[in-house]
Amino acid sequence: MRIVLQRVNRAQVTVDDRVVGRIDKGLVLLVGAKTGDSQKDVDYLVDKCLNLRIFEDDQQKMNLSALDVEAQILVVSQFTLYGNTDKGRRPSFTDALEPKEAEQLYLEFIRKVKARGVKAESGVFGAKMLVDIANWGPVTFILESR
Repeated sequence: MRIVLQRVNRAQVTVDDRVVGRIDKGLVLLVGAKTGDSQKDVDYLVDKCLNLRIFEDDQQKMNLSALDVEAQILVVSQFTLYGNTDKGRRPSFTDALEPKEAEQLYLEFIRKVKARGVKAESGVFGAKMLVDIANWGPVTFILESR
C-alpha cells in the first residue's frame, strides 16, 4: 500500500455537489493499494500514520503524533498512486489492486483508524471526488507498507 499523507488545517471531499467528509486540524491520507496487499499492510500503515511525529510541540519541533494532538483524519481512496508512467504518455494501472479487493482494504483501513478512537471521515470509493486540502506547513510524506 502507498499513502500520500498531508498535514492540514482543514480538508473536505465532495461527491456530486455534496460534502461527504470534512475535517479540521489533522491529516489527509490518499490511499492506494497494489496487487498483493493484505491486512498486514493495512495494520502497518494505520499504526505508522497515527504515530508518525509530524505535529509541532511547544518548541516548534515535529515531536507529536496525530494521536498526541487528537488530529482528525480524512481518508480518500486513490488508485492513481499506482499509476506507472515509465513508458509512453498514458499511465498504466496494472499494479493497482482490483477494485473489489482494494475497496475492502480501504474500508478496513478506515475502520481500524476509527477503532483507535480517532475522528475519521472518508471519501467514496470509486467515485469522482473533489478534494479540497489546506496543507499546513506544507507537510507531505509518502508512506509505503513495503
